[in-house]
Amino acid sequence: MNWKALLSTRRFGQAQKTEKGSSDIRSEFQRDYDRLIFSSPFRRLQNKTQVFPLPGSVFVHNRLTHSLEVASVGRSLGNLVYSKIQPVLSDDEKILVREIDTVVATACLAHDLGNPPFGHSGEKAISHFFAEGDGKKIKDHISAVEYEDLVNFEGNANLLRLLTHQFQGRRKGGYALTYASLGTMIKYPYDSSQSGRNKKFGYFQTEKETFAELMKELEIPLTDSQKGIYARHPLVYLVEAADDICYQVMDLEDAQKLGILSLEAVKQLFLNFFTGDNEQETRIAQTLTEVTDPNEQIAFLRAMVIGKLVHAAAEVFAQNYKSIMAGSFDSKLLKLIEPTLASSMKHCEEISFEKVYKHPSVVKIEISGYNILGALLQEFYCAVKYPELDYSKKMLSLIPLQYQSYIPGYYNNARSVVDFVSGMTDVYAVDLYKQIKGFQL
Repeated sequence: MNWKALLSTRRFGQAQKTEKGSSDIRSEFQRDYDRLIFSSPFRRLQNKTQVFPLPGSVFVHNRLTHSLEVASVGRSLGNLVYSKIQPVLSDDEKILVREIDTVVATACLAHDLGNPPFGHSGEKAISHFFAEGDGKKIKDHISAVEYEDLVNFEGNANLLRLLTHQFQGRRKGGYALTYASLGTMIKYPYDSSQSGRNKKFGYFQTEKETFAELMKELEIPLTDSQKGIYARHPLVYLVEAADDICYQVMDLEDAQKLGILSLEAVKQLFLNFFTGDNEQETRIAQTLTEVTDPNEQIAFLRAMVIGKLVHAAAEVFAQNYKSIMAGSFDSKLLKLIEPTLASSMKHCEEISFEKVYKHPSVVKIEISGYNILGALLQEFYCAVKYPELDYSKKMLSLIPLQYQSYIPGYYNNARSVVDFVSGMTDVYAVDLYKQIKGFQL
């Protein structure tokens, strides 16, 4: 792969490159970043669950604050990686690659836009409706891979659709982002037929041509021509690392604020990252003597841990630069960091799964997601299926114009319902559910 193609500034959906206004001093990638910041899907993230219930007296992370933090970490990773690989770049490449911090930050901003309400349980609720609910009846009317799209709803694939699909009344190319930014968002460069055990994939069948066009423009090679699996865009590894660093570390901080984990337990989890680093241990001890506020102590340690992991991930990228650019690298960056850090990360992950993600407050959100999204899908899917009924007409009138399907067919009708429901915020989904069921007028 080569950076000239990988950092294409051509905008998706535009036949030819459009010139910026003379007063616009931003680069094309900075324009991408700003376009997302001011978009409606990005704003809606403020009312979408990250892990814990949306704020009461304690303000924990939602999808919006998480995405902003991931973008900040992603920008740091981009800058660090550039400084590390600069010696092996040509003069022309240096000019191009200097902007990868903005490209990575943009992809980080967008990485959760395709997620439905109620976190990962929302994904499972949508999948369950088509696997076990009334939506299962569609199976005999669509292709096997289209059915896989529906029974394995995937936020990453939904992201590509959200940003590139021409919804009703919208312009061609969706948000018309650069090919470079879009390519950096494709975490899984294959379709649902190749999703494997983890059920992750990068695009729905509705975006099959879009995906192929992106790979062609960015000159990303096939790694398995029979299965249609491509190499990842090199910058995807940085986006993935930024996300993993943030959610692993920030979920523990939130758990401490909510009293799910003790102050001492979280402090020790963070201190483990500095075992054997005498200089850092001394600095930390001095700071914790001065800073006595519990929340500030955790915030300080959290910042130290993130900084250490960012440097470690950037170093792994630099060490594996040739294989990453060749498309043969096949690992998360954080899996290859030094053993002490890797062990500390694994311990944090184990604690999170045992004590945080199984906490009653989290489980209740997941159960609510199943019931509320399941009911909404049932109502709107039946309305699309039987549009001639008076009740269906009333239900269909609630679907915004942009989500109304103008392409006939079972799969596209199901897709339009999923587009509508997955785009809801938690709050809107709850309110609409109550109103439709007559619990609230």
